[in-house]
Amino acid sequence: MCALDNRPSGPTTSLLAEPSPRRRRRVLRRLLVVALAGGAAAGAALMLWPHEPAPRRAAAPPPAAGPLARAKAQAAAQAAQAAAQTAVLNGLPAALPDLTSLIGARQSRVRAQPKDARAWAVLGAAYVERARRTDDSADYPRAERALQTSLQVAGKGNTDALAGLAALANARRDFPTAKRFGEEARKAAPKRWSTYPALIDAYNGLGDYKAARSALDKLMALKVGAAVKPAVMARASAVYRDRGWREDAVAQVTDAAAAAGTPAEQAAYLAQAGQLAWERGERDDALRHFTAAVRLDPDRSAARAGQGRALAALGRTQEALTAYQGALRHRAAPQVSLELAELYESLGMGRQAETQYAQLQTQVRRELDAGVDDELLIGQYEADHGDVEEAVERLTAEWERQPGIEVADALGWALHRAGDDKEALNYASIATDSTKGGGVRSASYAFHRGMIERDLDLDASARRHLQDALRINPYFSPLQAPVARATLTTLGDQPPNEEAPQ
Repeated sequence: MCALDNRPSGPTTSLLAEPSPRRRRRVLRRLLVVALAGGAAAGAALMLWPHEPAPRRAAAPPPAAGPLARAKAQAAAQAAQAAAQTAVLNGLPAALPDLTSLIGARQSRVRAQPKDARAWAVLGAAYVERARRTDDSADYPRAERALQTSLQVAGKGNTDALAGLAALANARRDFPTAKRFGEEARKAAPKRWSTYPALIDAYNGLGDYKAARSALDKLMALKVGAAVKPAVMARASAVYRDRGWREDAVAQVTDAAAAAGTPAEQAAYLAQAGQLAWERGERDDALRHFTAAVRLDPDRSAARAGQGRALAALGRTQEALTAYQGALRHRAAPQVSLELAELYESLGMGRQAETQYAQLQTQVRRELDAGVDDELLIGQYEADHGDVEEAVERLTAEWERQPGIEVADALGWALHRAGDDKEALNYASIATDSTKGGGVRSASYAFHRGMIERDLDLDASARRHLQDALRINPYFSPLQAPVARATLTTLGDQPPNEEAPQ
């Protein structure tokens, strides 16, 4: 193999201290739906109460001047909770302080009324959404207990709980379970629009793109109100992006952002638009969208991480590091830690990179303990920075369980790093060939395929895919984009004329 792409980078140790091959491929705690023949007793429901520290609360308002001010503050809080409840039950983005307030209110409700199935379902859905926003993985077991209790109280036809369990499973990257609960929810309420996005995510994670397209078609055919229309457009944008229809994806999410009903919702769609721009290598446009999203919703950590990517590509290194650090303060997401560690490494800041890789290890362990399937992320780390055989073993097991495009790309790259380029090309082709499933226009996927082909002496195809990677996004990775350029030079051709950031 060529030293250009197989030189170990980063700490060159396994992310986890103990290897976890096939015997630990199932890292998720299985979601168990207990159907009770009769109604759940109050005592049984209370036994399922999620034991956790007191919830994080928004900063207390200044002391009220009098009864009128107190009444206004109470009315405002109730309105915010009602809006957050509507959002979580309908799959809409909600402001983080409103989510936390809603969780506190629903906790009080289920303590007082343990047979209130809807309150349990709302509580569980709110936990899922808060975990997505903050990466507090401890919220996932809390969500599971609350949603299971809702099912026990109301029975199998409880669409709110079923939809919540599907969303929870997707958040944990447990796509088979998400599919099961999502299909149950759709069967119970086929005209409920919010069950379809969870199904689309599950089908995509399982590599069933035909079913994902069918679910989108059914979603688009539903008559939905103006309040949820932007969310439907944003979901359509994500599916179009996965098909490689970039212009359609941009049009849908742009319209969604313009029609959004709340600042939190608009920020979510602007961040999505920023990511689309970033994937096309449009640094300034991406930064503009991400910055607007942060301005509207400072807790939108995905937008802060997006700012970091765009700023690094623009050569504004210190600002990029600050943005990434801000993203991690708002949400300690392992993927963001990996990105920041690789940026440090590309800048020759070895000590800072090692510290960030160590934080990544802590974050992954915390997520594993909470039932999150991080096998894809672990495999990606191991392939580039740790034990490539560990990467192959983990990703092979993950592919057998849920064969999505991301896993195909990661497994192909891991096999390449392990020296099995012939087998690697099979998976890289799945990730990049629309006739085999891959429709996403991804610079990273094209780069991986080009490097595999280079080592198989398929120079013409390697050159084409490496050029494609740099054409899609010349800044796709601070570590791998320079390798793509150097490899093209050795192949006797020059990359496209985009200038790399200094």
